Order: sequence, then structure tokens, then C-alpha cells
Amino acid sequence: MSSLDTLLSSIPSIKKPVLAKLQNMGLLTVGDLFSHLPHRYEDYATIRPIASLAAGEKCTVLGTVTKLHSGKSFRKRMLVTEISVADDSGTLRVVWFNQRFIATALKVGSAVRLSGKVTADKGGLLMTNPELERAERDATHTGRLVPVYPETRGLTSRFFRWQITALFQKIKAIPDPVPQEILERLHLPSYHQSLRYLHFPKNEKEILLAEKRSAFDEMFLVQLKALQLKALFETSLAESLELPPQILENFIETLPFSLTGAQKKAVGEILDDLAGPHPMNRLLNGDVGSGKTVVAAVAALAAAGQGCQVALLAPTEVLARQHFESLSSLFAPGGETVSLFTGSYRLLDGKTVTRKTMQKAIESGIPKIIVGTHALLQEDVRFQKLALVIVDEQHRFGVAQRAKLQDMSFGSQDGQADRVPHFLTMTATPIPRTLSLAFFGNLEISLLDELPKNRKPIITKLVKNQTAREKVYQFINQEIKKGRQAFIIFPLVEESLALKEVKAAVKEHEKLTHKIFPHLSVGLIHGKLKAKEKEDIMHAFREKDYDILVATAVVEVGVDVPNASIILIEEAERFGLAQLHQFRGRVGRGEHQSYCFLVPGENAKNLERLEVLEKEASGFAIAEADLALRGPGAFFGTRQSGLPDIAMENLTNMKLVTIARDEAKGILANDPHLEKHPALREALKRFEERVHFE
Repeated sequence: MSSLDTLLSSIPSIKKPVLAKLQNMGLLTVGDLFSHLPHRYEDYATIRPIASLAAGEKCTVLGTVTKLHSGKSFRKRMLVTEISVADDSGTLRVVWFNQRFIATALKVGSAVRLSGKVTADKGGLLMTNPELERAERDATHTGRLVPVYPETRGLTSRFFRWQITALFQKIKAIPDPVPQEILERLHLPSYHQSLRYLHFPKNEKEILLAEKRSAFDEMFLVQLKALQLKALFETSLAESLELPPQILENFIETLPFSLTGAQKKAVGEILDDLAGPHPMNRLLNGDVGSGKTVVAAVAALAAAGQGCQVALLAPTEVLARQHFESLSSLFAPGGETVSLFTGSYRLLDGKTVTRKTMQKAIESGIPKIIVGTHALLQEDVRFQKLALVIVDEQHRFGVAQRAKLQDMSFGSQDGQADRVPHFLTMTATPIPRTLSLAFFGNLEISLLDELPKNRKPIITKLVKNQTAREKVYQFINQEIKKGRQAFIIFPLVEESLALKEVKAAVKEHEKLTHKIFPHLSVGLIHGKLKAKEKEDIMHAFREKDYDILVATAVVEVGVDVPNASIILIEEAERFGLAQLHQFRGRVGRGEHQSYCFLVPGENAKNLERLEVLEKEASGFAIAEADLALRGPGAFFGTRQSGLPDIAMENLTNMKLVTIARDEAKGILANDPHLEKHPALREALKRFEERVHFE
């Protein structure tokens, strides 16, 4: 008897070549196959008399084969199988191309069901390549709402329908991870029933009911895990880090700017957390340019002042270097030193050292504040007394690196087995409230939704035609004559096309250098350059060696260049609004008025979306608009989250999120480790393997 854990390799009907393709799709068990859900359905439920058919409609025909001919076409040497099918009302021609099994599966006199689209040619109405089944068989591929699955070469929807149908007949009962009383309270079908509704629906109502169950399951598991993590932080012990008020005042007095109200509030929240006996687990969510670094600096100061160590992690070397330089500058008046540890750079007390020297120094507790990349996550890096971990843009770390970050929080190699470091994660992506509750329910959140008072709003314009583009080029020339600098950004493409992207950027760089701005210095930075090359180019841009920097979007251009006052973004429609707002924030960091120009591609449609940026300056308002326009799948990147489409579509359903959270709280109140709910515990374990939590 098969179960959800049965390996597909043990199913006799699945042959070895097919097995390899399934494994490439991440489908290893029967449960995986059942979770491979249709992305749409073809409505072939209506069986129509042949005489009533019209070109353009999709339907099912039930009849008898009256003629059959199969052979190679004269021109294309393609196998063509043509039959005539008759019912009581008339006859229909049906043609298949390059489907060898059709001729052997059929003979004159066979009763068949055919589902597909009716078309017309000189000979009259016909069906081309329809789905086919013998009339005496149960409807699987025809005559019903037919599921269409995500496919790959050699694995068609027909294959998935056939295998899933056969496996459902073998599995009579599927354990339900959600307790029966919850299902009854929320009027949801059982897990077994919902799978049947998704793969073999009788009508649209069954699909909607099953999708409702799937969305609840995913959100329920999200909330269970979030609440478990929250409880883990609340019951663990951490170093109590108090920052004396006088030291905080002295630090603030040395700053070349005044803190905003939002920054002061965030600093207060973080210092309250750090002073407590349990580890902080907080998200610092700030708009572009809202001043997250100085807030993080106060947290670092609290830890270093108590003789503890702080690790600040950034996803790229360029960003790590920026944080190192920013913190070094902020701490210089007070004499606090910062170390840098990346794959290419190791700076200790301002001196370049070997990796081994840096490792020994960290293990000895010499550097108190260490900025680094994933190099700090290596097994051989040990701390003496790590009390605070700060992570910038955590979502940009790889899955394995993010898992390591969690290990760092709860098992940091620092000789403090009974203490857990405080954890602060920062993001410049403003997160709408619904997504905050759905995805970050385990975190306390500090919002920086206020920009420094001296910041001038960035003037944003849509460049709709060639005349406008030429005017922008003239404007860039004028601004550079005044001593300003400019970024020109090219869109991100699929990873598999990264080389093509680089070639396009190189070609555009040559055009800008020789034809558009021949009298200016134009630099180029892209994802295929080595870290040291990127750093050198960014340093040269900061030092004004380049007037213009051409960059691909795979490169983090978040380095602070106060003199850059213009950013021009090509094919802007390819980006989400939140991402465009991020790019826009690369300028407007100095005293000069700054500008952002959005240039749509030649075939761009729906420019109303981009016009939101012309009118709106608040990152949080833009994030809400982005979410409404593109949905949470595009906002977060479904591939990053690991959540299926049904769950992603429901992330903004506040009622669903609240219900799932309440039900999760109810379960955990009586069974915190899910020992009384083994099926739910197992489902959560599988869920954790594919979905990342902050």
C-alpha cells in the first residue's frame, strides 16, 4: 500500500528516464507528486453534438471513428494521423501531428471522447491535436474540468493526470495535519478531499474550496513556525546590554545631523530590547535614506560598550565595505574601532591582515565590532562573546546562508552555551502591514518612515519618447558641468541570460562613451566582475574619476555617493515599483537637488504603473501600490519564499492571516512542541525545508 512518503522510484509505472526528470522538478515522493498542483483547468465538461459546433469554442465530442488514415506529409515529412468521428448529428475531421501512438490506439469502429478547440479550414470544421480517450474509460483527460500542470520536456499534463489518478486509487486514506475541530470550525474540506478537488474537480466550486484549504494550510504553517520562533527567543537567555545614557548622548552629539523622530523611537525600542534578559528579535524596516545605519550603530555601541562582540553581515562585499566605512566614520570621534572581514578584505585596527590572523583575533575577542559578508559564517570562524548579530537585507543571502544565520543566533561558537545573541535584521524594502504580519510574525518591527529634514524630494520623470530621451541626455550634460555625477541602470534578466545581459551593458557602455557622452568619463560595473574590480570601480566613482556609472541591476549600487544627483533607469517597466524606489534612493543623498528618469522599453505597456513613482515619494505608499498591482508573489519573489502560488495570492488576505494566527496560537498554547499532533509536526518539518523565515 502506497503512502505520501512512498518514493516515486518504487512505483512500477514510473520508468528510470522519467524518474530523473521528476527528480529535476523536485518530485521525489508520492506526496510531492500530489503537491504538484495544476496551474489552470480546461473546461471540457460540456459534451456537444457535432452538428452544433462552431469555430473557436472548446468542448468535448463523443462519437465513433468512421475513417482513419496515418502517414507522412509530403512537404514537411511529418507524421499526420487523420480520422473522421461521427455521432447522431454529423461528422467531424480530427487531425494529430507527430503523435505516433494515436494510429495504434485507434481503429475504425472505436467509440472515443475528444476534447479540444474547434477550428476551421477549407474543408470545414476540425479539431487539431485534441485530447483523446476511449469512451468506455472514466474521464481523465477529456469530458471534465481537465487540470493542466506545470510541465517540462518529456513530462506532459497527460502524464501527471495518469499517474496521479492511478496513485489516488491506491491510497485510500491520507493523514490530515490540521485537527478535525479546526476544519469543522472553518468549514474546510479534509486534506484528502481538497487534493481530490484540486486534481479531479467536478466544478469550479470544488476548486475554490480546495484553494481556500491550501491557502489556510500554508498560512497556518507560516504562523506556527513564526510563533515557535518567537517563543524560542522569549524563553532563551541573552546578555543584558545596557547603554549608559551619557554615552548615548555623547555619541548623538558627535553626529553631523539630527536624528529623526522615527530614528529616536527605533533607538528606544532596540535599547529596551537589548537591556532585557531575553534575546532581541527585531526587524528595522526603513525607507531608502531613512538612516538605518546610525540606528544599528547605537545597538553595536551598546554591545561593544559591555565588552561583547557584534557581527554586522551584508550580502555583498560592496555593501559590507560601505557599512564598514559608515560605522568607522560614525565611531571615529569616540575612538571605537571597526574591523572588516570579507572574502577579499580583512582589516583589523585599520591594517590589512591574513585570514588566520583575523580568525585568531575574533576568537580572542579583540575586535568588538566586525562587519563582514557570508565569510563570517564559515565553520572556522569562532567568537569569544558574540552578543549581537545585525543582518542587512537578509532576504538576499542564499538559503544555506540564511539557515547558518539562524544557527548563529542559537548556537554561535563563542563559548556562551547558555546565551543567545540578540538579533537585528534590516531592510530598505518597505513592507506592507499585511505582509509584515504574514511573513514576519515572529519579529518585533521598528519602522523608519520619516526622512531626514534636510533631504530634498527626488524629482522623478517618465521619459516616453526619443525626443524626451535626448533632452534628458542634455540635462545630464548640464548637471555634470555643475560637478554632479549620474548612474545609468540596465534591467535584471534571468540568471541563464546573465552573459547576454553583460554583453548588452558593454555594448551600451560603448555607445554612451563614444556617441552620447564622448567628452565625459563613463564607467561600467556588472555582475561578472570580481569583487575587487567592483570595489575599485565604485571607489573611482566616489572619487569622481567617472562622471557617469553604467551598472546592471545584478550589481548592488547602494554605495553612498552624495555627489551623484541623477539616476536614469532603462526598461523601467521590468522592475517592480518597490525596486525602482530602491534604485531612486541611490541619489538624493547629498545637498544637491536630485533626479530620477524612468525610460520604458520600446514595447512597454501599462505606463500608469510607473506614473505612481512620479507622484509618490513614500516607500511605504509605493510598496502598497506595488503589492496591489503585482501581488505578493512578484513583491517577494515566489522562488525566494518557497510558497506555492495559491498561498502567495492569499498573503494579503488579512482575515485569513488573522484566523491562521489565532488557530496556531490555540494549538501551541496546549502543545508547544506539537507532540500531540504528529501529522502537523511532520507537515511543519517538511514546510521548514522549503520556506525561509527571518
